Amino acid sequence: MKQDFVKGISWLGAGKVITRAVALAKTAILARILSPAAFGLFGVASIVLNLLEVITETGINVFLVQEKRDVDEYVDTAWLVSITRGILISLLIVLLAGSIAGFFGSPGARNLILLIALVPLIRGFINPSVVKFQKELPFHKEFYFRTLLFVVDAAAAVGFSLLTHSPAAIVWGMVAGAMLEVLLSFLIVKPTPKFKFDFGLLKAIVNRGKWITLAGTFEYFFLHGDDIVVGRVLGVTPLGLYQVGYRISILPITEIADVFGRVAFPSYVKIIDDPVRLKRVFTKIVGGIALLVIPFGIILFVFAEPLVRIVLGSQWLGVIPALKVLAIYGTVKALIYPAYAVFFAAKKQNYVTYATLAGILGLFGSILPLVAQFGIVGAALAALIGTLVTIPVITVCLVKTFKA
Repeated sequence: MKQDFVKGISWLGAGKVITRAVALAKTAILARILSPAAFGLFGVASIVLNLLEVITETGINVFLVQEKRDVDEYVDTAWLVSITRGILISLLIVLLAGSIAGFFGSPGARNLILLIALVPLIRGFINPSVVKFQKELPFHKEFYFRTLLFVVDAAAAVGFSLLTHSPAAIVWGMVAGAMLEVLLSFLIVKPTPKFKFDFGLLKAIVNRGKWITLAGTFEYFFLHGDDIVVGRVLGVTPLGLYQVGYRISILPITEIADVFGRVAFPSYVKIIDDPVRLKRVFTKIVGGIALLVIPFGIILFVFAEPLVRIVLGSQWLGVIPALKVLAIYGTVKALIYPAYAVFFAAKKQNYVTYATLAGILGLFGSILPLVAQFGIVGAALAALIGTLVTIPVITVCLVKTFKA
């Protein structure tokens, strides 16, 4: 297992470095072509998409990784559920586009919201067998798979932005990436799904996935509640500043934790009946993450201004104070994130729900006065407070898991 873990870390780590570099280059180029307001319009559309994706989450992928049996028998049912979910999300986006644009006081976002409805519709047709990349640990295949998707997404977005100077270019990049993912999922992963449905399998997936859906919904408001408040209270230009600052400061840090978490999850599943070993492996993983993310967080905090000037340009200097707070937030979040993989491996999805609910209470209990007083810096502070509030809950749940 140790050899598989190290190999998985190596491949996923390399993949994350490349994809984050591509994503950073994409953001840097787009930031010099598009204005903060344009990014804010895209931010409104992505808020809608992300919300509907999480509240319709079935938990199929987590279920398939948790299952110790061959996942092939679930593929057909999982695919039909995924298609149905994609159609439902797209229809809801179309129906709600005008209302959402009105809520954010941004009529210009309506057409962008309608366009982004294409993304879940296309994604619904992805072959569920891609979960084997995570379950069976062939991370070298996922390395090539995900890297190609990121490159195509970024290239399409940059190309369209140069032609149109419109935030729609970012959405067209997502559409291109989604179409390629559907195609590759059928070409390189087996089995390919068929239009067959098993109600018994669906019932098993939904029964275990209900906590994942609830946890995902709470996680959405925990992660994007600050975006919603910023967009609603301050407008699309501050929203664009805040979201780009978030990407620059948070994603490189949290992606490190994500690499460890994704590799550790199937490994945890294998040793979940040995609490002593589970605790030992978890402790080592958190220690490894700390060695990587803490120095990175310090660099982001200390060198925020030159990084913004070099990567984004002078029109984005207003994000610097918020970026410093977000660097602290990202570091803390990266250190507590690995606990979620333990909870999922132990089939304790409810623990994730409890922790996320605590974070939401911390976030929404502080964000309005902080945003009113400090603008986007206040939103970053509220996000940090929400994350700190989850620590006692996560600690208690970990103690219970390790004693099981």
